[in-house]
Amino acid sequence: MSRQHPQINLSRRTLFKFSAGAIGTGVLTAGLSSNLLAAEKKAPVEDDISPDKALQELLEGNRRFVAAKRRNPNQTQSRLVEVAKGQKPFASILGCADSRVPSEIVFDQGLGDLFVCRIAGNIATTQQIGSLEFGSLVLGTKVIMVVGHERCGAVDAALKGAEVPGQIGSLLEAIKPSVESSKGKAGDKLENACKANILAQIEKLKSSSVLSELIKAEKLKIVGGYYDLDTGKISIVS
Repeated sequence: MSRQHPQINLSRRTLFKFSAGAIGTGVLTAGLSSNLLAAEKKAPVEDDISPDKALQELLEGNRRFVAAKRRNPNQTQSRLVEVAKGQKPFASILGCADSRVPSEIVFDQGLGDLFVCRIAGNIATTQQIGSLEFGSLVLGTKVIMVVGHERCGAVDAALKGAEVPGQIGSLLEAIKPSVESSKGKAGDKLENACKANILAQIEKLKSSSVLSELIKAEKLKIVGGYYDLDTGKISIVS
């Protein structure tokens, strides 16, 4: 099964025109070499897909996963050969590094379908934001879903004020503002903190000049998803 995805114009003129009001030509020139642009141009020509349709594709895939009716699309040898020529994923995922939430499986997708960034606590670091900017601006993904999950260990540690070694503390520091904002709300404290963290990371992504321009142009949607470890269901967080 081969899904149809967008083909975007990656000419230097197009990218420089966009960047003038977003990130500046100097940064773009340094970050996107001519070799990289040439490689991405080799992706198969595909039809356009709207942000709403891209989100629908994700949610329908998750429904198949929950119902144990996965199609396992785009996982054939021919698909492997096809995407070796270039990638045109339709969606980006900023997800937790938790081993129980593998994006391609829980959304029932395959090779070349998703542009995935994973980090404990699904936090939007500078590097993660840059990666997602690339996924949306250059590769053409139409939706970014920030996926947090039930009983997230990183959020739980931040909630409890755990003392941790090494660089683990940097993750907790990034999550603490969400923990604070969720205090006093009715319901499960950890679930509230996890969902507040999802929403906080969405706001960080929306503060990106690159992503905000794409949103204004109706070429991108950023949403939150909460994964239930017990059922496998993704619920939209808003």
